[in-house]
Amino acid sequence: MSSERVARNLTVLGFLGGTAAIAAAWGYQLIGGYLPCKLCLEQRVPYYVGLPLAALAIILMTQRRVGLATIVLLAVAAIFAYGSGLGIYQSGAEWGFWAGPNDCGGGGAAPASAANMLQALQSTRIVSCTEASWRMFGLSFAGWNAVASGGVALLALISAFVLNRRENEATLNA
Repeated sequence: MSSERVARNLTVLGFLGGTAAIAAAWGYQLIGGYLPCKLCLEQRVPYYVGLPLAALAIILMTQRRVGLATIVLLAVAAIFAYGSGLGIYQSGAEWGFWAGPNDCGGGGAAPASAANMLQALQSTRIVSCTEASWRMFGLSFAGWNAVASGGVALLALISAFVLNRRENEATLNA
C-alpha cells in the first residue's frame, strides 16, 4: 500500500472518529437531555473547525497536492491537540486537581418575556464545568473528548509525517 493511501486512510479514520465524537455530544444533548456547560460548548469548536479542514486534506490528497495537504494536516493536529487540552483541563477541574473557570455555568435559554422571568429562574438549571454529569469507565464527557480529540490529533500528525516522508523520498529520487 502506498504511503499516500496510508495517509489518506488515517485521515479518513480521524475524520470519521471526530464526526462520531461530535455526533455523540449532540446526541447526548438533544436525545439524552444532558445540558452542556460553557466549557463543554467550547470543546466543540475544534470539531467545527478541524473536521472541515480534515475533509479538505482528504480532497488535497486525492488531487496529489501533498505539500498543501501536509500543512492542512498539521493545522488539524494542532486544532485537535488544543481540543484535547481543553478536555484535560475540564477533567482535572471535575476531579478537583485544579480550579475550573469562575464564569462557567449556563445551559438554559433566556426567558421569552419579562412576565415569565420568575418562572424561568425557578426552572433553569445551571450546569457547572467542575461537576461531571456522567461518567463511563471513570471518564466524563470532557475526559472522553480529551481521548477523542487526542486520537484525531495523533492520526492527523501521523498522516502529515507519512506524507512528508513520501514527499522527501520523491524529491531525493528525482
